[in-house]
Amino acid sequence: MKTKNLFPATLFALTLSSAALISACGTGVASVPDAEAIEAATPVPVETATPFRSDIYATYSASASIASDADAPVTARVAGEVVELLVEEGDRIKAGQVLARLDGERLRLEMLAAKANLDRAQREYQRNIDLHERGLISSALFEGLEYDLASLKATHDLKRLNYDYSNIRATITGVVSSRNIKAGESLTVGQVAFRITETSELIAYLQIPQAELAKFTAGDDATVEVASMPDNNFAATIVRISPTIDARNGTFRATAVIDNTDGNLAPGMFGRFTIAYEKHTNALVIPTNALLDEDEETTVYVVRNDEVIRRAVEVGIEEDGRVEILDGLLDDDQVVVVGHSGLREGSKVLASATDLDRFTG
Repeated sequence: MKTKNLFPATLFALTLSSAALISACGTGVASVPDAEAIEAATPVPVETATPFRSDIYATYSASASIASDADAPVTARVAGEVVELLVEEGDRIKAGQVLARLDGERLRLEMLAAKANLDRAQREYQRNIDLHERGLISSALFEGLEYDLASLKATHDLKRLNYDYSNIRATITGVVSSRNIKAGESLTVGQVAFRITETSELIAYLQIPQAELAKFTAGDDATVEVASMPDNNFAATIVRISPTIDARNGTFRATAVIDNTDGNLAPGMFGRFTIAYEKHTNALVIPTNALLDEDEETTVYVVRNDEVIRRAVEVGIEEDGRVEILDGLLDDDQVVVVGHSGLREGSKVLASATDLDRFTG
């Protein structure tokens, strides 16, 4: 059987097809699809996030210098030469602890002399008790003995107290922030020997505009940051709010107490305080990056079936890269957080989930 050559027939068929195509185009040039149609059909890569439930706080920020509410000088109560130093700057001490000793020999001898006079008066008084009871001495004489005994006892107590003052003692518990005396130095009465500062609890006075007064109450929580440790937040509490307004600048004073048990902060540091004055629990929250301000309303793009839908939302508290959604979103909606540019209602998207920590800190 002889095989037919199919090439001429195939070539003829292709020629007819080409002619038909040219005839259909009219000009002999292949048509190019519409650019807008291509753009509309091409998915835009975006990153999305799912709303989550969290507690969120309305906050107010203020700056102030950090200080200690317990800062006291320790002065010499009697004059004398410093014979012994028992603490140094930075040492933690307790109230009543001896910090230094003065030469108290003269005061000790004065105390011993006063004690001898007191003992003699006490024996004299005891001998006359029986005589007074039997009426052998007058009441006036006996009362004189009583007054003398009381006077000598007071003199002895004073001498003993002065002798004890030769030991310079801490007036409060805290840290020795400065030592102002040296061994061998002669001190005068009232001279400052040490300064003690309590640093386990620090304090700051925040000046708040009077327009914000209604937002704050004693007991509000706060955090504080300092420049030397920018990655750390320290706990604080608003403990007092002044009832009067400073007429010079129109502010009121809120007193914040800072927990410094670990000793990381020091008086004199400058802190930035964030006060949480309102708390919403179990709020629906999304990253603030998802929000768009369009046509005087706040909107987000929600991904549904690989397309975006523009959704108007009502927002509440905003804090640390997060915003509360009061209305307009469901818990399982996927909102666009990266790639808004160029999107419009119905745009095709290629969505990938993202890590919320990138946006919420």
